[in-house]
Amino acid sequence: MAHSPHTSPSPRVIRAPARLSGRIRVPGDKSISHRSLMLSALAVGESRIEGLLEGEDVLATAAAMRAMGATIARGDDAVWRVQGVGVGGLLQPAQALEMGNSGTSTRLLMGLVASHAVSATFVGDASLSGRPMGRVITPLAQMGADITSAPGGRLPLTVRGLVPSVPIDYELPVASAQVKSAVLLAALNTPGITRVIEPVPTRDHSERMLAGFGARLTVEQGPRGRVIALEGEAELRPQSITVPGDPSSAAFWMVAASVVPGSDVVVENVGLNPTRAGLVTALRMMGADITELEPRTVGGEPVADLRVRHAALSGIEVPPDLAPSMIDEYPVLFVAAAFAAGATVARGAEELRVKESDRIAAMRVALEANGVTTVEHEDGLTVHGNGGEKIAGGATVATQLDHRIAMSMTVAGLHARDAITLDDASPVATSYPAFYQQLAELSGETA
Repeated sequence: MAHSPHTSPSPRVIRAPARLSGRIRVPGDKSISHRSLMLSALAVGESRIEGLLEGEDVLATAAAMRAMGATIARGDDAVWRVQGVGVGGLLQPAQALEMGNSGTSTRLLMGLVASHAVSATFVGDASLSGRPMGRVITPLAQMGADITSAPGGRLPLTVRGLVPSVPIDYELPVASAQVKSAVLLAALNTPGITRVIEPVPTRDHSERMLAGFGARLTVEQGPRGRVIALEGEAELRPQSITVPGDPSSAAFWMVAASVVPGSDVVVENVGLNPTRAGLVTALRMMGADITELEPRTVGGEPVADLRVRHAALSGIEVPPDLAPSMIDEYPVLFVAAAFAAGATVARGAEELRVKESDRIAAMRVALEANGVTTVEHEDGLTVHGNGGEKIAGGATVATQLDHRIAMSMTVAGLHARDAITLDDASPVATSYPAFYQQLAELSGETA
């Protein structure tokens, strides 16, 4: 399925429901979905993927892997089957790779291409084309790839891979799972051992999945942080993968059920990888009532059903070391903070400035327009909560082509006196196509 960039805006009005109750299942984890497609496409033989997130970002990854030779098909049983080409087997794509809004697809695929004898041009929508790729370009260029980009390291961008590429030892200057993953994916077809040194741990889906596919990979603690070493010219074996539910998608229901009085919601099959579960920790520190039901392990990843009931939240100082494990959840954490008693200080998250939008500035403007007092910092926000009362609401929010701004401010509107209007809710389809349908179910309404 081809990716279609957003065309006409789709405004949406959010009104407060009486309460939220019921059981829902969130889409498959986006990070794991991207990686499962890429690694399946590099294995020899057929891999099966269940629970794949079928949002626009992941479909962009599927389309790119097809363009480079993999056979990828979704069955009527909703299982995706991938016939891989083998490491080193990527084919020259016939045209530019359309990445839509997906920074993850772009950065990880740049890594794959960097060590293959192909040249690929990456293009994207207006939001993605404004995002800097320099932090990925630097290590891939050290490995020998020739990369040309628009000014400022932005899209459109062309990667000409080098074979054989050069193994490197690379210390991440900024905590970034995407940069780490790009280097590891480039290392797959690079002779010798490539090492990534990670001073601050980030999500480890790439390491878990690479090992699962049979890559020779070690993770050790060194004096400067985690050292991930991968031996190149890997032979990956096809796998059957079950993708757990995305904790970043579950985050919206965790906050919504916590702040809307009378709510009792079970979110099924949520991935609780410790490198991703920072929001659960932060919400519990604030007093949230979150119970893990039936904890289990699926495909090497910890999973549970989460029961979340309304609770009185208190403001906290969010430990900055939680930032890497909840970086995508900060916008909805700011919403939780708006309903807490006292101030919440959430810092250590400068990475938010270079996401689909500047999420710090975007959330400050959106919250303040709807009656919430905030203080903007270079690396986060202080939010002065109202002790659980409804916020004023009544304003129109500019979502800035950012799905997380749209969904976070939807949650804010669930406990507001006057309706909150989103100028454009269409970006939600990039990660969570059924979001508004499920909201209607939990509200006891029809979508």
